[in-house]
Amino acid sequence: MAQEDIFKKLVAHCKEYGFVFQSSEIYDGLGAVYDYGQLGVELKNNIKKYWWDSMVLLHENVVGLDSAIFMHPTIWKASGHVDAFSDPLIDNKDSKKRYRADVLIEEQLAKIEGKIEKEITKAKKRFGDAFDEQQFRETNPRVLANKKKFDELHTRFAKALNDGDLDELKQIIIDQGIVCPVSGSRNWTDVRQFNLMFATEMGATAEGASTIYLRPETAQGIFVNYLNVQKTGRMKIPFGIAQIGKAFRNEIVARQFIFRMREFEQMEMQFFVRPGTELEWFEKWKETRMNWHRALGFGDENYRFHEHEKLAHYANAAVDVEYKFPFGFKEVEGIHSRTDFDLSQHEEYSGKKIRYFDPELNESYVPFVVETSIGVDRMFLQIISAAYTEEKLEKDSRIVLRIPAPLAPVKLAVLPLVKKDGLPEIARNIINDLKFDFNCQYDEKDSIGKRYRRQDAIGTPFCVTIDHQTIDDNTVTIRYRDTMAQKRVAIEELRGIIDAQVSFKKLFGQA
Repeated sequence: MAQEDIFKKLVAHCKEYGFVFQSSEIYDGLGAVYDYGQLGVELKNNIKKYWWDSMVLLHENVVGLDSAIFMHPTIWKASGHVDAFSDPLIDNKDSKKRYRADVLIEEQLAKIEGKIEKEITKAKKRFGDAFDEQQFRETNPRVLANKKKFDELHTRFAKALNDGDLDELKQIIIDQGIVCPVSGSRNWTDVRQFNLMFATEMGATAEGASTIYLRPETAQGIFVNYLNVQKTGRMKIPFGIAQIGKAFRNEIVARQFIFRMREFEQMEMQFFVRPGTELEWFEKWKETRMNWHRALGFGDENYRFHEHEKLAHYANAAVDVEYKFPFGFKEVEGIHSRTDFDLSQHEEYSGKKIRYFDPELNESYVPFVVETSIGVDRMFLQIISAAYTEEKLEKDSRIVLRIPAPLAPVKLAVLPLVKKDGLPEIARNIINDLKFDFNCQYDEKDSIGKRYRRQDAIGTPFCVTIDHQTIDDNTVTIRYRDTMAQKRVAIEELRGIIDAQVSFKKLFGQA
């Protein structure tokens, strides 16, 4: 099945089963804004808990913060967002559609990369176990020709980005013959910069109102509270401050469902270190964060690091953790060495000292910062994409979400075989006993097979069926989502069986 078709099915599945809805849908929706339904909010909360506990509970030197969305407008001047937070925009004159010039070129690079992978896939099938991929990459004429095209385009693209050369970005689009996906034409406007911040006004009257911004990132709330946390928490370098919160960007091209939205949620941690040690910590956090992703069990081969073509104005090193979505490898998390840029800027603009006295060196300095930044919504989409499975069985088929058990919205479904003979009452007693530990769901409608399929489709790892034998010996049938295996167990064993699989300790042990 084509990857585009799979992605369309994912989007439809998310709506059908209460994961994600188009915001303001009864009013024809609002572009690139989404609401999370009853199951979506549970999955989202579990993702946030997995991240938060891995940062704050497992690291003695990382603490939390919750800063305001509204912040003093000078903060965004100091951070560089007023002057530098923009994307290169280009319009197609025929379709009137707007695109990010850099994304168009990145997609062209991905197409060339796809041609290389296609040749390798064909060769693997042809040669079987005797296939030497490295030798094939180094000797096959078609692979080498496409590799040369990729390298030349990549070098030219990176230089244009780093030089801020908008004319060259347009010329690359023209030279590559990149067409508008809607009109199919190459009738492009010039490339121009577009600031992504949302501006609003704060004040009691129109005359006295001042312009402020909806925050485009959560990091600045951490930086301006650095001294408050460091002093009140008696924190010693190195230490980190973690935060989960909403951010807002007026994206030029908001598409691919919840991958790129105008209102989204970030999980960020700023780690403050001694100057000169930042690149060492950068490498440590790269490894730590990649392990966190891989612990979910979606296949190590589906993750990779991607070095930035252009470093942000605040960074001296930056890398993305990319996951292989149905639409290709895309960023889910960024790890950045932000130097001392942010704290130094806020020190300058505020006129207040933002220093750390290091007793070991007997001197004060502005700390350097290593940042990890992950989008909750992208992580949500990554998990749904990886978990969605269409499975053919002997007699029929099923759709199952193989969501890691600790993240599953519903952990346990309790199903009385029939709606009589006291079976519903036993089922309710089981739920009342377990609901304080696990999110449980009761279902008595339709055949047991249909109920199993409903739970498979929402990713419930365990189903427990109450039948007439339960009345006699206090045992139930527990069914496992992934294997569909069934086992007879005592009711008092349920808590231990479920807890062993849904505890975050299981994920942390693999991270």
